[in-house]
Amino acid sequence: MRRISRITVAGAATASLALALSACGGTSTSSDSDESKSDKGLAIAYDVGGRGDQSFNDAAYAGLQRAEKEFGYKTADVEPTDGETDADKEQRLASLAKQGYDPVIGVGYAYAAAVKGAAEKYPDTTFGIVDDSTVEMDNVADLVFAEEEASYLAGVAAAETTKTDVVGFIGGVDIPLIHKFRAGFEQGVKDTDPDVKVVSQFLTQTAEEGGFSSPDKGKAAAEGQIEKKADVIYTAAGLSGQGAIEAAAANKVWAIGVDSDQYAQEALAKYKDSILTSATKDVAKSVYKLAQSVEDKAPRTGILRGDLSTGEVGLANSNPVFADNAKLQDVIETAKKKIVNGEIKVQSS
Repeated sequence: MRRISRITVAGAATASLALALSACGGTSTSSDSDESKSDKGLAIAYDVGGRGDQSFNDAAYAGLQRAEKEFGYKTADVEPTDGETDADKEQRLASLAKQGYDPVIGVGYAYAAAVKGAAEKYPDTTFGIVDDSTVEMDNVADLVFAEEEASYLAGVAAAETTKTDVVGFIGGVDIPLIHKFRAGFEQGVKDTDPDVKVVSQFLTQTAEEGGFSSPDKGKAAAEGQIEKKADVIYTAAGLSGQGAIEAAAANKVWAIGVDSDQYAQEALAKYKDSILTSATKDVAKSVYKLAQSVEDKAPRTGILRGDLSTGEVGLANSNPVFADNAKLQDVIETAKKKIVNGEIKVQSS
């Protein structure tokens, strides 16, 4: 089924908002003649899974919500469509820029070509891309994170928590970005307890096969790992991770969430007692900071990296079982300090 583009507009104005998305499944019925471009600010275009994934995309939306509240301007957020091309993505971003949105952010590495193309067409607009550092342009900010560092801490937590000496890693798609999650997690486990076995797998070879958007695939993978005695499972798979969390809850083992604090996600509330922690990256903060820089007339561009030292990656403490475990917290804090001071070099592949 083809996804329907969703536009969210902030502000009290009743004038309609339209995006020229004919190549992406959307339609346009009005122009900017009835509203000033200066009333518009941050716009984001979602990655696979869209808003509601309780993970990566929702984190970007949280940043947008903060910007619209603090700056009092109109914002827009747009869904992806099934089977879309780079040209479709570029048209989506270019349409947002043409309407006056600034900055315009593509959420996910899949927007690399689209951001480059749109940024060339609109050099006076600041563009951002999350999880990609390949677009080197004067008006582009590459918002990247040290996912391997947060994943290392997740590995420490898993090794300290397991009772079976078997833990699992599930990656959504077999790509370099997800290799960072796996490498950090496996290193954290092995540095903490070399006797703990890590069972790792990827759901698909490409995003088009549903690795980031198929809870059923995540559930099946987790069930397979549980059959192999894994009692802590870390999933870096976007929306697919919800299935893994469901399987963990059903089998009374631990899940470790990703990107957002999944213990606190309303859609996962019935499973939260099985979510030990989440390896978070503060996409919301990164998105907001870029919007703030544009609002301050000093746009941030180039590679902007969030890591443990900046506080933009880490482990969530929402679950009291995790937060109140003094021994576990001490071990994690020691590992964190060693990473920040360079004593531990975390692998990214």
